[in-house]
Amino acid sequence: MKTITTKPVTIGLDIAKNVFQVHAVDAAGEVVMRKRLPRSQVVRYFSRLERCVVGIEACATAHHWARELAALGHEVRLLPPAYVKAYVKRGKTDAADAEAICEAATRPSMRFVPVKGLEHQAVLTLHKVRDLLVRQRTAQINALRGLLAEFGLVAPKGREALAKLYEALAKAGADRVPSLARPAFATLKGQIADLDRCIYEVEVVIVRWHNGSELSKLAASAAGVGPITASAVVASVGDMTRFRSARHFAAWIGLVPRQTGTGGKVTLGPISKMGNRYLRRLLVLGATSLVRQAKNPRTEQMAWLKAVLDRRPARVAAIAQANKTARILWAVLTTGVAYEPRPLANAA
Repeated sequence: MKTITTKPVTIGLDIAKNVFQVHAVDAAGEVVMRKRLPRSQVVRYFSRLERCVVGIEACATAHHWARELAALGHEVRLLPPAYVKAYVKRGKTDAADAEAICEAATRPSMRFVPVKGLEHQAVLTLHKVRDLLVRQRTAQINALRGLLAEFGLVAPKGREALAKLYEALAKAGADRVPSLARPAFATLKGQIADLDRCIYEVEVVIVRWHNGSELSKLAASAAGVGPITASAVVASVGDMTRFRSARHFAAWIGLVPRQTGTGGKVTLGPISKMGNRYLRRLLVLGATSLVRQAKNPRTEQMAWLKAVLDRRPARVAAIAQANKTARILWAVLTTGVAYEPRPLANAA
């Protein structure tokens, strides 16, 4: 492999499954290298270079390659793909993407994604597997409900009502549910039970890690935040101090109003739904559980939520509470002080 005569200062690396594209520039911004690399030669190529800035889109396998190149002494900057897109001049090729990454990595106002360590990557792997299993279980339950409804067997909403559905199926005679269809229902029932067991086993591992993490236990002190949400926040964010304020963290999750405007007039719309979709869903689910408890408030936070419910729909109140929970998490994880809700009796 030839050695580069001019020292590259910044490199844009477009990663893929087998073939990677390199775009390198020097201190003056002049292009010194455009090169395609097989996957097997990436580490060898960067090990021959002096320390430089390497920009990579924060997509699949990006954190792995960031750790590999950082171990070689390079400064790795992970860029959100949405921010790189604006620098693509024309067309959609690997070379154009690598050039856009290289250009975006040098911008002083660019925001970068922190590189995840192996432990946090492992925790997020557990969360992704759990999320996949939950979605598969939901699909199986919906299939079972729909097929049984064809025979007139229905049950209330919710996974807890499945026991009533199983009981109705067992009591139904052959004149209502033919024996020909019963093996199909038995298969779905068995798969749902297997998924329940798998989800429980994954959650046990997540909770075990949560109990051993001081930051995760600190995050769980916030109302509406349990071990699943707390561990996901800690593993996804890492260092919370990289957010300048609580609102920046809520905006990163996508829980702040979307702003549109021109001519000096700014209009606030619904939440942006940008950022981390999984964390947003967990926080909204936790806030929804608090909405059910707000009828008889005992703390100032619950009293605030009840006041929102008095003038807004329950769904809007849940989103507002999720935004508030995100801000509480920022305060808790940046100060290191657990959240303690104030009793309503002390409000005066």
